[in-house]
Amino acid sequence: MAEKLSAVKGMNDIAAPESAHWEWLEAKVRALMSRYGYRNIRTPIVEPTGLFVRGLGEVTDIVEKEMYSFEDRLNGEQLTLRPEATAGVVRAAIEHNMLYDGPKRLYYMGPMFRHERPQRGRYRQFHQIGSEALGFAGPDVDAEQITLACDLWAELGLSDVTLEINSLGQPAERQLHRAALIQYLEQHQEQLDEDAKRRLYSNPLRILDTKNPAMQALVEAAPKLMDYLGAESLAHFNGLRALLDAQGIGYRINPRLVRGMDYYNLSVFEFVTTSLGSQGTVCAGGRYDGLIAQIGGKPAPAVGWALGVERILELLKAQNLLPALPVPDCYAVVPQVEAMPQVMPVLRALRAAGVSVQMHAGGADGHGSMKSQFKKADGSGARYALIFGASELEAGQVAVKPLREGAGAISEQTQFALAQVAQWAAQLRQA
Repeated sequence: MAEKLSAVKGMNDIAAPESAHWEWLEAKVRALMSRYGYRNIRTPIVEPTGLFVRGLGEVTDIVEKEMYSFEDRLNGEQLTLRPEATAGVVRAAIEHNMLYDGPKRLYYMGPMFRHERPQRGRYRQFHQIGSEALGFAGPDVDAEQITLACDLWAELGLSDVTLEINSLGQPAERQLHRAALIQYLEQHQEQLDEDAKRRLYSNPLRILDTKNPAMQALVEAAPKLMDYLGAESLAHFNGLRALLDAQGIGYRINPRLVRGMDYYNLSVFEFVTTSLGSQGTVCAGGRYDGLIAQIGGKPAPAVGWALGVERILELLKAQNLLPALPVPDCYAVVPQVEAMPQVMPVLRALRAAGVSVQMHAGGADGHGSMKSQFKKADGSGARYALIFGASELEAGQVAVKPLREGAGAISEQTQFALAQVAQWAAQLRQA
């Protein structure tokens, strides 16, 4: 017997019936994005490694420790499984000159890859849904992005999702704050953990995001970036706040809110929950005005967010908001396999009329008795059994038997003519 192979640790199969919840969530997102005027973009899973090194920053945790990178054996090119999608979307926009006729609103769905220790809500292959607005400079689009996410939570029925916002200002303002922050942390080096010591000179802003309880008081007393913002940055942030206030969208200003990628500036935001333990962030984003030029395009502003699909589904499950799993309208019971040539055209006609039908199958050896077929019909969750017995077929009919009390428009076993499918199919669809 051949050796049994398993999936890579932290990279999970998503099969039925669970996959139905993914499809449901994706359909909700597509409909909402369309109402906001956002259009779908699909970029490759594999990108040049340099895209992420240049776009995310060499001293970020993602580039330093988490990327799946390898050398193409054919040409020696350094490639990486995408750890996030924004850099790829921007690369595509530059490569295809998407902004030549004006700004673009885009969204994506798909898998991302990071080499980290798998845990609940945090996997090596994980899935994101993201929204990107390229070419828009004002706080109105920052507000639109946040509003879009809020409307998604409402569409899904989610509660216990809190918005936190902050401003990272512009690079020159961050440099002034960075110098003050390093000076402050140098005076308290004995309180820094190993991770903070490693980041002290390479990426001190990330120290503010520490989850170490022993460092919370130190971080709370650290210089605030907001105190170093100039008039334009403050005006942008206050403009965002005014637009959120006008819509009644609640938020908390979190001066410690930073992002893990170097490309962010001005507005940053996160949606957090207390329902998922330590993995509390379900959606995050912000403005990244410098990234397009950083990757080689003509300078243009941009803003976006990404949500973790696995975490959203966990949150929906925790709040009992996942929909009932789909079941077929009907289950076709076919006692004699020889009847299939007569049965299958009828089932196809029913499906064409919008009726979902699961057909019993298995061939001559595995077709099953009438009793076993009815057991499977009941187990399928279908509302009706379609009985294609010898006597029914001889009369050119099918027997429709309700399997659930109050299943729908047909309340007792009824015969219908096979030649008149269009006339009775609608009754099978009625709940």
